[in-house]
Amino acid sequence: MRRPPPEGFVLKETNPHLGGGKITGEKLISTYDFVEQLQYLYVRVVKAKDLPGKDVTGSCDPYVEVKLGNYKGTTRHFEKKTNPEWNQVFAFSKDHIQSSVLEVTVKDKDLAKDDFIGRVWFDLNEIPKLVPPDSSLAPQWYRLEDKKGDKIKGELLLAVWMGTQADEAFPEAWHSDAEAVSGIDSLANIRSKVYLSPKLWYLRVNVIEAQDLQPTDKGRYPEVFVKVILGNQALRSRISPSRSINPMWNEDLMFVAAEPFEEPLILSVEDRVAPNNDEVLGKCAIPLQYVDRRLDHRPVNSRWFNLEKHVVVEGEKKKEIKFASRIHMRICLEGGYHVLDESTDYSSDLRPTAKELWKPSIGVLELGILNAQGLMPMKTKNSRGTTDAYCVAKYGQKWVRTRTIIDSLMPKWNEQYTWEVFDPCTVITIGVFDNCHLHGGDKSGAAKDSRIGKVRIRLSTLETNRVYTHSYPLLVLHPNGVKKMGELHLRVRFTCSSFLSMMHMYSQPLLPKMHYLHPLPVSQLGSLSHQATQIVSMRLSRAEPPLRKEVVEYMLDVGSHI
Repeated sequence: MRRPPPEGFVLKETNPHLGGGKITGEKLISTYDFVEQLQYLYVRVVKAKDLPGKDVTGSCDPYVEVKLGNYKGTTRHFEKKTNPEWNQVFAFSKDHIQSSVLEVTVKDKDLAKDDFIGRVWFDLNEIPKLVPPDSSLAPQWYRLEDKKGDKIKGELLLAVWMGTQADEAFPEAWHSDAEAVSGIDSLANIRSKVYLSPKLWYLRVNVIEAQDLQPTDKGRYPEVFVKVILGNQALRSRISPSRSINPMWNEDLMFVAAEPFEEPLILSVEDRVAPNNDEVLGKCAIPLQYVDRRLDHRPVNSRWFNLEKHVVVEGEKKKEIKFASRIHMRICLEGGYHVLDESTDYSSDLRPTAKELWKPSIGVLELGILNAQGLMPMKTKNSRGTTDAYCVAKYGQKWVRTRTIIDSLMPKWNEQYTWEVFDPCTVITIGVFDNCHLHGGDKSGAAKDSRIGKVRIRLSTLETNRVYTHSYPLLVLHPNGVKKMGELHLRVRFTCSSFLSMMHMYSQPLLPKMHYLHPLPVSQLGSLSHQATQIVSMRLSRAEPPLRKEVVEYMLDVGSHI
């Protein structure tokens, strides 16, 4: 008889007091109605004018300090400017407010001790409250006061209000719980962000034949092959069986290409003169922007490409002009396949590359990332275990990253995201990570964000229009067994906009038609899938701030078969 799993390893249904998430047609009435509303005090510091000079030269290097109890945020400072413009937002969580007074002070940056220029006070009981979908509060000018409370020269343009995480200022704000984070780069690393995977294509290079090759040694039969390079991918054809200066191959080589196409296709025809000695007989570079695209298996036109040969003259490479070698090829971008860049068991998208072949969407998926409980300490800070956790969710081409909650084993995110759904036989993946980039010092990329665990939800298991609120165990397989790293509290709803379209999708094959009419060889699929995941992780790690390689690879199950 099978033993039931331990209690901590099972899914738990919860019933927290959250927004109702009313739906009208296909749209939600307001954002963040699906999660707990968190209250924040927002301070937008826009600019100052007519600041008095503090230096001997009569100028000042001004910055603003926003202080609420024990929490203090500062703007960047400007050199020698009496009319500075900052336009920075500060957010103080209502849970952390321990003072009834907000103090906004303008200071002059100095080597020894920063000079006081002037300040503005606010009583928290007098601060207005904004409720979504209100737009943000218009800033107004406030006269600065000295330490005695008398008005002095200089004004500060400010807006101060109470709002929630639905406020448009929320994503860009400095948060009071991030006080320990140093540097602008690091602050960007802890904010919530949305990323898009690059659009991927399969590129088919059909190498047909070459003409009038000119090997150096005319007294032997050449052993000619074609080497094709696209970015980090390199493939070679077999050696042509017709050992002549007009070799034939008629061989397909497949690559993964990503828009925007950055690198050209580099092609070289080479002669195996001896083992480990290949002579290049000619090269050509083909920009992918000009390559034919096809939606089905109808053949595209073949083309002849001139091969260029370089000769070394006085130590410099020069193109040899009198050269008539050519290569005959058929190159096309395949729009009818879905480029597999995820584990096939947990695909979140099965649409073909070409947008013209997409079916209309069948509904909307909403995800509320509420909080986590009992996370394992991932690092040591001040001789105690702690975690700086954030979540990443991926569905289709859209990736989202929540903000990082600093120094908490029970982080509360309460962030809400929405995706269009095209197929119910898909899976959303939510991963939890520990942020190791809070102080910006690591430029080498040696520091890696630690994985805490991930949760997968298959859409076909969800009743349409029903709200599910569950606590999911974060389970990780270690060499000594399964370990529970904590629990992730989520709220999910799949809203179906067209029941008929959804039923029709269930009657269709899982992948686009081309996978069945002209299937790619299984031997190729493994390497193509690996190239696709490498391209996605490289492109996302080049975003600003980056979605790091180790995060993307964990979400896409790279190496999980090992």
